Amino acid sequence: MAEALVIGALVSGFANVVLDRLISSEFVNLVVGKKLDRKLVERLKTAILAAKALAADAEQKQFGHELVREWLDNLKDALYTADDLLDRVFIKAQIRSKVRTRLPHFLDLSGRKMVTKIEEVVERIEDLEKRKDTLGLKEIPAGSSSSWRSPSTSLVKGNVYGRDGDQQALIKMLHDNNDHKLSVISIVGMGGVGKTTLAQWLYNNEDLMKGFDLKAWICVSENFDVVETTKNVIKGINAVLDDVWSNDGEKWSSFITPFQYGKKGSIILLTTRKENVGPIAPNYNAYFLEGLSDDYCWSIFADNVSFLESNGSSELEGIGRKIVKKCDGLPLAAETLGRLLRSKHDVKEWNKILLSDIWEFPMTDSKVVPALLISYYHLPAHLKRCFVYFSLYPKDYQFDKDELILLWMAEDLLRPPKRRETLEEVGCECFDDLASRLFFKQVEGDDEKYFVMHDLMHDLASFLAGEFYCRLSEELDEKEEMRILTRKLIQLRYLDLSRTAVKILPESLCKLYDLQTLKLEDCSELTMLPDGMCNLVNL
Repeated sequence: MAEALVIGALVSGFANVVLDRLISSEFVNLVVGKKLDRKLVERLKTAILAAKALAADAEQKQFGHELVREWLDNLKDALYTADDLLDRVFIKAQIRSKVRTRLPHFLDLSGRKMVTKIEEVVERIEDLEKRKDTLGLKEIPAGSSSSWRSPSTSLVKGNVYGRDGDQQALIKMLHDNNDHKLSVISIVGMGGVGKTTLAQWLYNNEDLMKGFDLKAWICVSENFDVVETTKNVIKGINAVLDDVWSNDGEKWSSFITPFQYGKKGSIILLTTRKENVGPIAPNYNAYFLEGLSDDYCWSIFADNVSFLESNGSSELEGIGRKIVKKCDGLPLAAETLGRLLRSKHDVKEWNKILLSDIWEFPMTDSKVVPALLISYYHLPAHLKRCFVYFSLYPKDYQFDKDELILLWMAEDLLRPPKRRETLEEVGCECFDDLASRLFFKQVEGDDEKYFVMHDLMHDLASFLAGEFYCRLSEELDEKEEMRILTRKLIQLRYLDLSRTAVKILPESLCKLYDLQTLKLEDCSELTMLPDGMCNLVNL
């Protein structure tokens, strides 16, 4: 079932990517009627539109239906093939129109061979469309989903509901441990229950933190690195360790040892989903955080949906309370669904959320929370693509808005710009839309503002990405490694070599004709650029 959701989530969105390419004025002017016959282009467009309408129904019927999942998988593969072929044709046409140079080997296909390959893809998609009756698939027209208006308060921090008793209990724990050299207090609870929110409340409470003159907030990765975490904690001493997973006693012992000889009353407060994390400290206390009551979850939901401000009806409230009950006491789920329904005041739309098949998704099979998956499912197709891209970032990554928009542009994930609208403006709108729906939040540090994603949201993005994304973290230090890279990734649109020891950029870089962004910040050893930089017509 997990793989099925991945396939379905990506297919309908990626169909739009290929369609956007086919109708773009640049593609039409350079390719249609010159490199590709107009009738073939129209045939491909018609086939994709028909299959896309079926894909929307298939996404909902794939649960427990192996043949429908297989159909979606085959359509996904055909769409990727179509996009790759069209990209090759387009790059070839661009080069011929702007630059007189020998074509790279991978582009050097005869016109007839390229046409044949595209004809084969069209036939594959048409054959898939013909199987609709056998699979019981029906066409769902585009534009059937409701529109979304970004709330003006998208990044305002909400209230902490229903945690008065938990706050008082933790305050008592803090005071009771003042006589010890070092104490560890662990807030234990399932993902999305509000552990980090509660820890932040304690950490930022000035009255409560009097006497703690040194403190630090540290995010710990699932791969617990003792040395790296110790370095970070030393910067602050009195620490909060957020989202700890490791129950390796030897690692914990190594980590705790240096801090046992600190100032009296020193405390490490950690949050974790695992009950058996951290008990090796001399003075260890665990606090188990339960889910919120339905009434408090309703308060969170109503606050985010602006229920009172929109003069919510008793009928909507009845549906909303049933939705909240399905959130199982998770404030993150109630918060996110509230944002989803913020601009929807139709009983039909609320019932659509309440009766979604996704509620039956078994949490035991993955880290995915059904409420978050529902919020994702109701995103516009281009926002689905942008969200899944976050799987490339590690958990707790502090990402920059402008850099992310450039990467979305490079991956062709954004919707086409309207008249007099730049791609950067489209990217900014997409970013703000996702933030307004609480897929990530803005955080203010000591000197800067940055954005972070909740671990459960990151789990969802990674789950949806499946095998279609990979993360490379190695730096390029040698000319030889610039490797291979510029020869093999001729369709690359974004290249960041910042803070590397690269000395000379090879001439092969100038064959990256699709490159939009080249970042060379702090490349102190770089002495020269290649002669053929003028060939990078899209840079």
